[in-house]
Amino acid sequence: MGSTSAHNNEGLGRRDLIKRSAALGLIAVPTMSFLSACASGDSSSDDKVEKGEKTEKNPLAVNGSAPLDIVIFDGGFGTKYAEDAKAVYEKTYPDAKVKFSATQKIQSVLQPRFNGGTPPDLIDNSGAQQMDMGVLVGKKQLTDLTPLLDAPSIDDPAKKVRDTLRPGIIEMGQFDGDPVWIMYYAYTVYGVWYSQTALEKLDATYPETWDDMLALCAKAKKKDIAGWTYPGKHPYYLPFSLYPFIAKIGGVEVLDAIDNLEPKAWEHPAVKAAFDAYYELVAKGYILEGTPGLDHRGSQGAWARGKALFIPNGSWVENEEAAIIPKDFKLSVGAPSSLDSSDKLPFGTLWASGGEPFIVPSKAKNPEGGMEQLRIMLSEASSKSFTTSTKSLSAFNGGTDGIELSDGLKSGVAALEKAGTNVVNPRLQDWYVKLQKEQIGVAALGEMMAGRAKPAETIKKIQAFADATAKDQSIKHFKHQ
Repeated sequence: MGSTSAHNNEGLGRRDLIKRSAALGLIAVPTMSFLSACASGDSSSDDKVEKGEKTEKNPLAVNGSAPLDIVIFDGGFGTKYAEDAKAVYEKTYPDAKVKFSATQKIQSVLQPRFNGGTPPDLIDNSGAQQMDMGVLVGKKQLTDLTPLLDAPSIDDPAKKVRDTLRPGIIEMGQFDGDPVWIMYYAYTVYGVWYSQTALEKLDATYPETWDDMLALCAKAKKKDIAGWTYPGKHPYYLPFSLYPFIAKIGGVEVLDAIDNLEPKAWEHPAVKAAFDAYYELVAKGYILEGTPGLDHRGSQGAWARGKALFIPNGSWVENEEAAIIPKDFKLSVGAPSSLDSSDKLPFGTLWASGGEPFIVPSKAKNPEGGMEQLRIMLSEASSKSFTTSTKSLSAFNGGTDGIELSDGLKSGVAALEKAGTNVVNPRLQDWYVKLQKEQIGVAALGEMMAGRAKPAETIKKIQAFADATAKDQSIKHFKHQ
């Protein structure tokens, strides 16, 4: 592999090379549709339970005998951490009947309840069928969580909950000013995940340049190992590494313009360069055969079994595939490789932000109970339960003391340290879910990475989707402050 200095001397030649090679071989992918998340503003009931007495130990005035209804997404993080927190709530309020359920079909299960005015008190709104956050906020279907944030923390009553959270968590929950509508409970590191052991077997290290990435993929191909795979049926995983790649090439302002739905934002040269680079993986045959037909578990399974070196993903993958990841796998995460010497941000730039969005519906019968459950979850004990059971960080700024960190978690922490202030936080996936998943993900990136569309036409298609979203007056629009 070439050295970084040799690579840097190429300058913009790397982009020219990509353009020349982008017309090479193609692979195929079946078409698919994605269930749109939407939310009605109608409701038939606004009944609330009577509040309890506000005391030093009960700062949110929880009614200790009122029922509490919790729905958790049963995904990569499982449900143990939430069940542990529920047990604390039940111990604190023994007269409360807590209904706890888990599903992977959040939107289809809960949409009828929102429409009927009977939503749960606390929801983990995550997964492929996540309800559109922007729509929920725009239709005023969520409770402002400011009372929770201003309440005393469980561990130190002299410190507010808001002062115990990791940087950026509160801001992520804000859509239109000061109110905080969402509590992102997990702290997710996104990037290019790989097995250090697999690289060692190839006498390789993680490629810090795109030339080195291609060279490593070529070397792996000779050993019948694919360079990359991804969830072909859920191609909106691709941005987990693609978006920070765009920011690294062109600067954070490129992603901000994209989030703001600015005209021609997707036509920025950094976007074209990143798309051309990813398309080169397709053109050179470095994508695992059959990837376009795989769902997230299928692609992760193939990767964990050593059929591909790299996969764009989030830190939940360690827990989600714990049953099949070999003990000597040495799970690691890498930041986007450097494209060339003109990149605006240094190697190490990555995407890390809140994940697992919890919400309290505005029509919840027991919103105080829902917020109290979150207050419990944001304690050190609950955070340690989450980190231990999921191998991921929580929104609580701490909770790792005395815990033996897993390989993936250690790598994620190291990646954050290396990134320093060069951490990006794209907002499309929570501001405009339909645009991000159905349109950019499935209809555009899915087609490009299947070889059925070239980068230029893909960018044109995405810009049209973004322009239509910007002009759609039926949805609420958001901008970086």
